[in-house]
Amino acid sequence: MNNYIVTGLLSWFLPGAGHILQGKLKRGIIIGASIWILLIIAIVSGGAHYPGFEFKDGALLYLLNIFAKFGNGLGALIGLYFQASPQQDVAAWATFEYGGRLLEVAGLLNYLAVIDAVDIQLERKK
Repeated sequence: MNNYIVTGLLSWFLPGAGHILQGKLKRGIIIGASIWILLIIAIVSGGAHYPGFEFKDGALLYLLNIFAKFGNGLGALIGLYFQASPQQDVAAWATFEYGGRLLEVAGLLNYLAVIDAVDIQLERKK
């Protein structure tokens, strides 16, 4: 497959899949596992419900949070599913903010993985 747009979208939606598609099996598994492990720990920690504030309370931080969460692709949809029905005391959990930050880190890491997969597809790196 020579289409870098498809590679980028696939790599964004399923972390690690773009590398596996290009025959970089070990790299794809490591990247995918890292991002999915971060995502699972974040959701179990209550991070899907972070931030606990609205857009009007802090617009820039809220938008940065949304941008970072959106980087998870399929994981963003899973996070939205868990965010739709929050537990009542989730904001009181000691891991609430850590989970939110892990979710953001997973998304930002996936953005870097997408760039890496596209660079490999365009033969800018090996």
